[in-house]
Amino acid sequence: MHATGAGPGAAQAGATASRRIGPYVLITALDDPYSRIPVPERRYIARSDDGEHTVLLSVPHRGTDPQRFMAEADTSRYLLGPFVASAVTCAGPGEAAWAARPYLPGLPLPTALAVHGGPLPERTVHALGAALAESLGVMHGQGLTYAGLSPAAVLLAADGPRLTCFGAVRAAAPDGTPRSGLPGLEPGSLPPEQAAGGHPRPLGDVYALGSTLAYAATGHTTPEGDELPPALRTVISRCLSRDPATRPQLSELQGVFAAGLNQESASAEFTTTTTALLGPGWLPSRVIAAIAHQSATVLAAEIPPPTVSTSRQD
Repeated sequence: MHATGAGPGAAQAGATASRRIGPYVLITALDDPYSRIPVPERRYIARSDDGEHTVLLSVPHRGTDPQRFMAEADTSRYLLGPFVASAVTCAGPGEAAWAARPYLPGLPLPTALAVHGGPLPERTVHALGAALAESLGVMHGQGLTYAGLSPAAVLLAADGPRLTCFGAVRAAAPDGTPRSGLPGLEPGSLPPEQAAGGHPRPLGDVYALGSTLAYAATGHTTPEGDELPPALRTVISRCLSRDPATRPQLSELQGVFAAGLNQESASAEFTTTTTALLGPGWLPSRVIAAIAHQSATVLAAEIPPPTVSTSRQD
């Protein structure tokens, strides 16, 4: 962020359970290692030694700025909004960089597409667009630019999406440095002005929102126009305009996505309340089942006790 500015991973539980980062034991990697979609940071599901706290633990990629990563994670503590997964604890002075947020069962967007077997239903995409537009609008109202939205940064939970990977663009490289090709950054989600090293601006978040929704609807962050569903084609194409001045405002987008969802559900009462749009059925059944499986796997994970060194006294 900048002032204006289990799914498949569960199979790795045995390989990661003995590893520790900060006060946490790693249970499993969150992201599918075989996914071709870059992830802005390395993410794990982890638990404290006493078993009381399960968290989503993030660490920066090698080659990115750990100090910037920590600054962005610390700033995320103060974010508002129901669809933001903010950090609650971070590495202390002298520690390697890490940040933890409360664990909520959920799948990264690329994993959700893999589980579903392809692009998500239009109802899901409309609801996702409304929720993300609301969250970004709240963030911009706080004087912040997210500068990290991409498919992998979005987690899908049963009650709605969650935004993670804050400030990934700024953590990857400072202003003035081209960011294309840097670790963890999905090239199709980088606004052109930021890919070239420009200062992150709120309308860059609109571009990244368009690319993320394009991915949800087609499996590609930069689809051809005719690949997009007709009901989403115009609004997503406007978000993906190379000229920031012609991109829509978030308040408009929230209304457009809500209206599109209501048109699909002719039997339902019209609503623009995002929470209502994320009611039962907003996610496909296979995705819900995978989220439930992840939750059960994490709940059953056994945490090895910490190693205690003993000395013999004569």
